[in-house]
Amino acid sequence: MKRELPAILGGSKEIKTPLKHYKTIGEEEKKAVIKVIDGGTLSGFIGADCPEFYGGENIKSLEKNWCDYFNVKHAITMNSATSCLYASIAAARISPGDEILVTPTTMTATVTGIILYQAIPVFVDIDEDTFCINVEKIEEKITHKTKAIIGVDIYGNTANWSRINEIATKHNLFLIEDSSQSIGGIYKNKMSGTLANIGIYSLNRHKHIHCGEGGVCVTDDDDLALRLKLIRNHGEAVVDSMGYKDISNIIGFNYRMTEIEASIAIEQLKKLKDLVRDRIKMCNKIIKEFSKYDFFVPQKMSPLDKNHEVSTNIFYYLCFKVEEEALGMKLVDFVSALNAEGIPAGMGGYMPIYLQPMFQKKVSFNNGNFNKTKVNYARGICPVAERMWFEELFYIKVQNFIFDDTQIALISKALDKVLLHRKEISYALNHQ
Repeated sequence: MKRELPAILGGSKEIKTPLKHYKTIGEEEKKAVIKVIDGGTLSGFIGADCPEFYGGENIKSLEKNWCDYFNVKHAITMNSATSCLYASIAAARISPGDEILVTPTTMTATVTGIILYQAIPVFVDIDEDTFCINVEKIEEKITHKTKAIIGVDIYGNTANWSRINEIATKHNLFLIEDSSQSIGGIYKNKMSGTLANIGIYSLNRHKHIHCGEGGVCVTDDDDLALRLKLIRNHGEAVVDSMGYKDISNIIGFNYRMTEIEASIAIEQLKKLKDLVRDRIKMCNKIIKEFSKYDFFVPQKMSPLDKNHEVSTNIFYYLCFKVEEEALGMKLVDFVSALNAEGIPAGMGGYMPIYLQPMFQKKVSFNNGNFNKTKVNYARGICPVAERMWFEELFYIKVQNFIFDDTQIALISKALDKVLLHRKEISYALNHQ
C-alpha cells in the first residue's frame, strides 16, 4: 500500500476547509458604538481639574465593571497596554539609573518603558517549562540599584507570583504584572493581573477580548491609582490644583481611551468568561492530538502549593517545545510542513529582547560613542530564552483561528504523515 504523501511533498493537505477566524465583535458592540456616535461625545476627557478629568460615561462604566469583574479597588483605562506599562513605571517612581528586572521573552513594550525613564533593564532568564520568568534566577540579579520587577504572564500562562511576591517583599521591590496575554487567567484562585502592585491588561486586536486598541491598569493602592490617572491625562497641568504633593514622574501624556473604545470594551468584558472557556477547551483537544508523540511538550503552568488551588493557562498562543534530535528534522521544516497541512503554526515565540538592535548597536552622539550600558546584553545571558527562540519552541496560532472538532481530529493524521516522511521533507527543503 502506497504511503500518503504530506502536503509539502505534493500530497493532499489534511485540513481543507478554511479555519474560522477568531472574531469576538458582534451586534452588541455595533449598537454600543452607534449610541456613542449618535450622542456626539467621542471622548469625555478634559485635561483640567474638573469631573471630566477622569473621562466620560463609558470610561467610568468600563472601569467600574472591570473592578467588579477582577475584584480590584481601582481600574484605570488607557489607549494601549503599552501606555499602561509606561505609566506604571512612572507611577512606581523609577529614577534614572535604577535597575528593573524583566523577562527577555515578551513584547518589546514591556522593556522600552524602562528605557523611557532612563532606567536599566536587567534580564532574567525564563523557566524551562512555564516560559515565564525563572523565579530561581531572580535574586542573583538583584543589586543595590534594583527597584522593581516586571513579570510577564506569557502566552496565556501566569508566572509564579507567589514566589515573586516573596522575593519582592524581602528586597523591598515594586512589582508590575504584565498580564497582557493572560486576561481572564487564574493563578492560585486569583485573577491574573491582580497579583502585583500594578497589573496590566491589553485590549488590542489579538487578545481574547479587544476594542481595537486599549489597555487597563489595576491596583488596590489609592495613591498609585491617582498617579496613573495623572500620568494618563496631562497630570502636570492639574497636579497643583488637585493638591497632590509628589510630582515625581507626573509629567503627563495623552494615554486616554475614547468613548468608542470603552463602549466596545464594556460589551467585550461580558463575553470574556465564555471566550476563555472555549479557548481552553479547544486547546486541550489540540494538545491531546500532539501528546501521542511524547517529544512534544506543551507549556506547563506554574506550580501549585495546595490541592484546592486552581490555575489556568488561557492560551494566547498554544505553545510546545521539542528537541530537533527527537523530532528528527529541523523545527523550521516541521513548522513549514504543518502550515502546508492547513495547521497555522509559527516558531520561536519572542526573540530575546536584548538581541534586538537597540541593545546591540552603538550609536553615534556628538561625534562620539554613546555606549554606557552597565549590563551585559551579549548572546548567552539567558540561555533558555535563546534556546526556545532559536531551536525548540513552536506554537499554533489560536489567537487568530478557531478549530472545530473535525479539524482538530485531522491534526493527528497530519502529524502522522509529516513525521513518517520527515527525512524526505528535510531533503526536499534543504536540497533545492
